[in-house]
Amino acid sequence: MMTEPEENRIKHSIMVMSGKGGVGKTTVAVNLGLGLALRGKKVGILDADITGPNVPKMLKIEDEVLTGEDDRTIRPVEIPVGADGELRVISMAFIIGKESPVVWRGPLKTQMLKQFIEKVAWGDLDYMLIDLPPGTGDEPLSIAQLLRPDGTVVVTTPQDLALLDARRAIDMSRSLGVPVLGIVENMSGFSCPRCGGAIDLFKVGGGERAAEELQVPFLGKIEIDPAICESGDSGRPFILSVQSKNSEPFDGMARRIMVHYESGDRDSWPKDRLS
Repeated sequence: MMTEPEENRIKHSIMVMSGKGGVGKTTVAVNLGLGLALRGKKVGILDADITGPNVPKMLKIEDEVLTGEDDRTIRPVEIPVGADGELRVISMAFIIGKESPVVWRGPLKTQMLKQFIEKVAWGDLDYMLIDLPPGTGDEPLSIAQLLRPDGTVVVTTPQDLALLDARRAIDMSRSLGVPVLGIVENMSGFSCPRCGGAIDLFKVGGGERAAEELQVPFLGKIEIDPAICESGDSGRPFILSVQSKNSEPFDGMARRIMVHYESGDRDSWPKDRLS
């Protein structure tokens, strides 16, 4: 097994997974990372979606150029957050540009992930979030073997098909020996902008029921909100908004994860504390 450079000291690494695409996994990863950074933490985001890297777009740093002190070291793009926090990002998008496709088989993608871990000077991190591509293929398996992460967050939507794939992601994480920190239910209902009434466009509560059935924590639900899409396109993550109630779930997830890792008692994380 390859290990990260000696100067890298990463306290906690968390895989952000989804069983299928289009459920908002990268949105959750970016906003969760910023939520931790806003609480004064040094956070890294490893964009492990080699063929579809979107993290830089969501942070408006897609034009950044990677630098290094020598041929063996790459420095991640660094973003100061709040008074004390910091976000450090590495992504294939910094290497290939905005529109160039990556047409690679599994072994080449695994090799690039090794480079992101072996050659990137992450430095001291409180948390590293690994934004994985959807599914249970090469990338999550490679990350689990290379980094030995100590947690997984699974993102789903309430529909039955999405929940079926979420269960597969949870089963894979468990088979790899990585604890499941919880399920996030994205696109969970919609509030009418005129009357404020609740509209269940894609069902509601499926993620919470799946968490109960699979005996994993439920981290929270995020409503459908056009502003979330707009914020991702504009490169200003939604958690930075103070004008919507939907920014609160992201902050709540960050707080709950910090409580889990920093309370000194990881086994005492009952589901009723996460509601």
